[in-house]
Amino acid sequence: MTALDIRHYDHHQAAEVRQLLLDVYAEVYAEAAKTDPFATVERFAKGLDGWSRRDGWTCVVGYDQDQPVGYAYGAPLPAGAPWWGGLLTEVPADVVEETGTRTYALSELMVRVPWRKTGTARQLHDALLAARPEERATLLVDQEHPKVHALYESWGWQTLGDLRPRIPDAPLFHAMLLDLPQR
Repeated sequence: MTALDIRHYDHHQAAEVRQLLLDVYAEVYAEAAKTDPFATVERFAKGLDGWSRRDGWTCVVGYDQDQPVGYAYGAPLPAGAPWWGGLLTEVPADVVEETGTRTYALSELMVRVPWRKTGTARQLHDALLAARPEERATLLVDQEHPKVHALYESWGWQTLGDLRPRIPDAPLFHAMLLDLPQR
């Protein structure tokens, strides 16, 4: 396992880390962006800007010496969040009820190729979620990536159902939940 220097950021520092996040994204998704309009850097930048403006947005960036190796970020879902609006699986209403303090959405987790399969993704995941006060976390995994889905399951995530965000060109996702330790 690679020992990382993990740096923490919040929405007040989003501007200082924005270009780094875009650069890592451009590298990690270079091939996908050639054919998938949902994967372009411009599209990602809009999403990043929307997430990073939120109160409660947090981000961790891992470094191996001076090299950024990957990052993870997310934010709490606000009360009445549209996050669950594209859910295609029937679930009890209380499962998708958001209070503004119930659920932290892990929006992005990515690792550059040289640091994959080294434990880096798990370190970033755990660092991002370690001190969260919410009772649970959620994330979306593209159904075209079963290995990623299996990885999250191995970390304790459970699939809630299928979800297609109400965003043009959005793929079909597995919506997943993870109970967070209560502090």
